[in-house]
Amino acid sequence: MCLGLSSDPVFADTPFGLEHLCFTQLGRVVRRGRGRPRHIAPTRGVRFASMTYEFLVETYATERVKVVSVWSEFRDQDLAVRPRDGDPRGRSVHEHMVHQCVSEDLWFRNMLGIDVGAPPLPAQEKRMEFIRQYAEDSGKRLAALREKGETWWEEEVHFFDVPRSRAWVMVRRMTHTSHHRGQLMAMLRMLGRDLHSNYGPTADTGGLMQNHAPTIYAYGSLEELLSGGEKRKLPGVGGKAVTERPG
Repeated sequence: MCLGLSSDPVFADTPFGLEHLCFTQLGRVVRRGRGRPRHIAPTRGVRFASMTYEFLVETYATERVKVVSVWSEFRDQDLAVRPRDGDPRGRSVHEHMVHQCVSEDLWFRNMLGIDVGAPPLPAQEKRMEFIRQYAEDSGKRLAALREKGETWWEEEVHFFDVPRSRAWVMVRRMTHTSHHRGQLMAMLRMLGRDLHSNYGPTADTGGLMQNHAPTIYAYGSLEELLSGGEKRKLPGVGGKAVTERPG
């Protein structure tokens, strides 16, 4: 079953890499020697209603997978953790997951007019249940976005109390998601956890890009993640700097 896993052919930063594309939707990856692919050639059955706004659809495809990738880095006992014990101003891991599911559902229904017809929260608010619920719902949203034409993207809708195009709203939605995902990645460091790649190398995959540190995603596919299997091993930094300004 394809859950809408996608890749970014320019930046090649999608969790799980380019080997696990949904080929029936996205086409054939064409490689030229080492490194990132140069282009994606369409295959039979591919449908993009709007080539102008295809980049927004493909960005959402990568962002939704990045969300569940970060959630998978936590442990079940982490859900109650806050950035600072006893300070309710900082959302707990649990509250972040609730906010992501509820807020994205509201934005898509009320601003973009896309309703997946399902409650945004899982019946049991546990880590893997959040992951499965969000993966399923965001996959349905992705499928709906693939059907939209340019006129739909350019129509103005209400963004709270101001008019904005749907394309503008979609950009803001994804930056909103990225903001909260970054907060959770900071919390993983506060917990002393190792971090797999989300956009590129991390201190645990080898440090800085200029030192040729690799990008290592936690799982080889979305299906592996949803099954709760073992994550890929991390090599660590190997004595190299992890920041441009080492102390």
